Amino acid sequence: MNEPTREAVRTRAQSHRARLLSVLRVQYPDTLADRGYRLLHPTTGDPYAGDRRHLVATCRSVANFALGALADGPDWCLAAAEHGLRFLREAHRADDGGYRLVVDADGEPVDRTRSAYGHAFVLLAYARAVDAGIEWAERDLHATRELIDDRFCDDRGLLRSDCDADWIEREPYRGQNTNMHACEAFLAAYEATGDAHYLDRARHVAEAITVEFAAETDGLLWEHYTADWEHDFGYNADEPRHQFRPPGYQPGHHVEWAKLLALIDRYEEEESEDRVGKSGDGESEDSAATTDWYARARELFDAAVDRGWSANGFVYTHAADGSPIVEDRYGWALAEAIGASAALAERAAVHGDADEADRLRDWHRRFLVRTDLFRGPAGVWYEKRLPADADGDRVAQDPPGVEPDYHPAGAFFEGWRSARAELSDG
Repeated sequence: MNEPTREAVRTRAQSHRARLLSVLRVQYPDTLADRGYRLLHPTTGDPYAGDRRHLVATCRSVANFALGALADGPDWCLAAAEHGLRFLREAHRADDGGYRLVVDADGEPVDRTRSAYGHAFVLLAYARAVDAGIEWAERDLHATRELIDDRFCDDRGLLRSDCDADWIEREPYRGQNTNMHACEAFLAAYEATGDAHYLDRARHVAEAITVEFAAETDGLLWEHYTADWEHDFGYNADEPRHQFRPPGYQPGHHVEWAKLLALIDRYEEEESEDRVGKSGDGESEDSAATTDWYARARELFDAAVDRGWSANGFVYTHAADGSPIVEDRYGWALAEAIGASAALAERAAVHGDADEADRLRDWHRRFLVRTDLFRGPAGVWYEKRLPADADGDRVAQDPPGVEPDYHPAGAFFEGWRSARAELSDG
């Protein structure tokens, strides 16, 4: 293929911005309740019945609307993000500074769990809000980082597991998923503040999960660990369809990590250029990167498509040899592949790898074509398709739900941002 023209890249950026704003226009204003947000059903577009509000859904909705503001969307994007931030602070936050997992519309606690996974999304919500220009969120951003350090970080600098309302850990468990979203949140905080500490934290988590621990599983990412970070291959072996902690390897998480590593590669390049600009010299031996994040991101992307991709999406989980465990196709995995292929194609172009950039753009187009398989009549994405064939039933998430189309919104934002980065690099 020929290198795309600047006009073609500009058109790609515009189309992804339009897709992002389309996702948000489906959500707004019906997703806004008097306080907080409600999830919308993909078939009817009606709000889910009941008044329970999940911490992860609240934070993801804040992040969604903040992304709309970052993409120069309508004024209501910023207003909708602020609407959710107020509920996050006033309803989910407890007197001890931690955040309750589930509350009702009045802020009364339904589930007081102090979720490590949920608090990673609290950090993400504040980071996106600060980046979008909501200045009063910055104090909460740094306070949340301190809370995570004090309450959730173990002696390896990684996040441990969920706690009860008194901060007593519920089980001796460590999970890559929680740490992946912590890495995502640290990167977002770096984007918002320029504070190199956040980038260092993201790199630390990424190095542990995608390099150190993966060395024991032939480069694949295992999900579940003991409290000492030993692979727990028997965890939830009798619950293959567990919503958050299924056994097996998840291709969706491999592409999600590929996207995050592509971003680390992008920011390390900027860091290096800034250092050269200030000193007039290249990187010192002390500061030289030890991991080739671009190469590792490509490995994870290829592992996902080689073992998990079918014509209509990614299998949910598979064994080490690539044989499927659960063949359900989840919409979030497809969305993450869209964002990963966009970010990686931009990095391939920067690294002068034109053939790889072409290959990744081709995957990107293939993924985009499949989005109609998951989008419901109301414009909201279904959670998954059952059974595996493209004509199978589409399944909506159960209330209270945690997915207000955060994955599609993030994918289209990354497509927009990566195309703009490609233009600036050209």
